[in-house]
Amino acid sequence: MVERVSYKILKKINNIEIRHYPEILLASTVNESENKSFRILFEYISGNNKSRKQITMTSPVITFEKIPMKSPVITINNYMAFSLPMEYTLDTAPKPNNPAVSIEFKPKRTLAVIIFSGKVNRSRFEKNLKLLKEKLQTIGIEYTEEVYLFRYNSPFTPSFFRKNEVAIEIKNPQFKFS
Repeated sequence: MVERVSYKILKKINNIEIRHYPEILLASTVNESENKSFRILFEYISGNNKSRKQITMTSPVITFEKIPMKSPVITINNYMAFSLPMEYTLDTAPKPNNPAVSIEFKPKRTLAVIIFSGKVNRSRFEKNLKLLKEKLQTIGIEYTEEVYLFRYNSPFTPSFFRKNEVAIEIKNPQFKFS
């Protein structure tokens, strides 16, 4: 079983979840293609690091999406990240051999998330992001430009079994979600 990033659901609003995420540590890379990014990160957790330590795979695989002032939504240079198991800190995470891999700390945060299944493509991503933003605007929750795509399954998982999420960081995490 793959370890998942933990979170606490603060509120469910129809098909949207407002979640509080703890601090997490990421191994990330930016490359010309998602396939290359995935391969580089997979090599890192498979032992291509200074201590040659294999690191347990976690989910979701995270890609960062930048919302420009105007549409369309575009991916920033294929940023991809794997969350590292909770046992690691910035000091204890294996140091990457590949300079394309960075270890980064993400502070705790509150995200609004919409879940969808199937294979991810630009159209499905944008449709779900639009739904998420419209619902947040309707209920008066402000959000940032920090948009994430979370993918939970291997590329070999049949499309109808795949779980994906579009998440957007909330500006006002002190908003009363009760």
